[in-house]
Amino acid sequence: MDPLIVLLIGMAVVVGGVLWLRLHAFVALIGGALVVGALATPKGIEQSVMNDSRIEKEMRKQATNRLGKDDPNLTNLVQVLHKTQAQHTKAQSVISRVTTAFGKACGSLGILIAMAAIIGKCLLESGGAERIVRSALGWLGEKRAPLAFTGSGFLLGTPVFFDTVFYLMIPLGKALAMRFRENYGLYIMTIVAGATMAHSLVPPTPGPLFVADQLNVDIGTMIWMGMVVGSVACATGYAYALWMNGKNKWQIPLRDSVDSPLAKLEEIAQRDDKSLPSLGLSVLPVLLPIVLIAGRSILKEADVVLPLGLSGVLDLLGDKNVALILAAVIALGLLALQRRGDKQALASSVQAALASGGVVILITAAGASFGTMLQQTNISGRIDELASAYNITGLLVLPMAFFVTALVRTAQGSATVSMITTVGIFAGMAEGLPFHPVYLAMAIGCGSKPFPWMNDSGFWVINRMSGMTIQESIRNVSCMMTAMAVDGLLAVMLLAWLFPMSG
Repeated sequence: MDPLIVLLIGMAVVVGGVLWLRLHAFVALIGGALVVGALATPKGIEQSVMNDSRIEKEMRKQATNRLGKDDPNLTNLVQVLHKTQAQHTKAQSVISRVTTAFGKACGSLGILIAMAAIIGKCLLESGGAERIVRSALGWLGEKRAPLAFTGSGFLLGTPVFFDTVFYLMIPLGKALAMRFRENYGLYIMTIVAGATMAHSLVPPTPGPLFVADQLNVDIGTMIWMGMVVGSVACATGYAYALWMNGKNKWQIPLRDSVDSPLAKLEEIAQRDDKSLPSLGLSVLPVLLPIVLIAGRSILKEADVVLPLGLSGVLDLLGDKNVALILAAVIALGLLALQRRGDKQALASSVQAALASGGVVILITAAGASFGTMLQQTNISGRIDELASAYNITGLLVLPMAFFVTALVRTAQGSATVSMITTVGIFAGMAEGLPFHPVYLAMAIGCGSKPFPWMNDSGFWVINRMSGMTIQESIRNVSCMMTAMAVDGLLAVMLLAWLFPMSG
């Protein structure tokens, strides 16, 4: 069966399961993986494994351990091992292939997602996240509050899920709007502009973390490139918010809402600064893993030679799992300090964080299974054929990945699921591109932003918490996120053209 037809069937199972049957994304993705895996032909499975550069690298590592890197028989052994792996995969049952992919994703990403969930939960409950926002407001002044909201949202959006960041910051936006009696819509849009881009571009949030893993992109490279592209997109969102706020007839009045009543806002706004932790301790769990992971990556890219002992320490601390564990320990220490060592509070916070993180791990690993089954239909080879037939080469692959992700996002509503699905389609093409695969990861991340509407849980969080009407939400937030996504894609294409970073 043509891989494109199998892709459509798999997409129908996933999207139909989420929207029509109202299944959880985990169940829908596993169902889609089983269906696609059953429709994959033995020839397609073998071809996809032979084309998988990640498997080839693993086989090369095994061959080097056996023979040594200078042995003349190394290449022949790599080919034999790779072929054997392909035949082994082809002989496995559907459920074995699905569970193997599921387990591999859990092993690769499980600790990272769990630690990120703990960091986010501890920052919120300790008051550290609120300290970051208030400090930004203090530095920039209340007149520059929109800029403070954008920057704070972007910073907090790296370890904390978008919905949670919005829940945290919306009371501050409403409190300022009550004080000035204006600019409410501007505050809402700038909060969204900052937090939404980090959610899809900068690890350790699950979407970009998974995409980086599937495209074999170093996490450090993914972090700093996500910050560059995210900054461009945030600037577009900020400009859009200012433009919309300048249109008097489209300004949004401050309204009461069930989830965030105005009566409670004054109490939140009057919370004593002395009860919050220091800025240094608050920002440390966010910045430490970024500095360690990105720093390690930059040193490797620059071929900086360090003393053997120092090099070993940096390699250890810059490991993505170690860096996130250290940050989680600091975040837990911050919460313990604020709660005066209350062990029950710590236990409850960790339990809640792991409960939410566990669901994300399940969805991400199920998405990995679905993506792996798509790859085993040799879908990337089929898309490569179409790209060649229609002369879609080089930089044009980036908008193609962007629009596929946007289509999946618009159809089923979840940015993370759309990224997981699309990277499964394009992963096989990553090694053959004339630029670094991080640009493909960025295009997929930007493609997960348009067009949020009524099938997106984030859309309803913004709508209900802000008190906006559906029409106002679409005009202000959905259109802004689409403009940010398109501008982000243009920035990615420009960077890929000017600085391809190809091997």
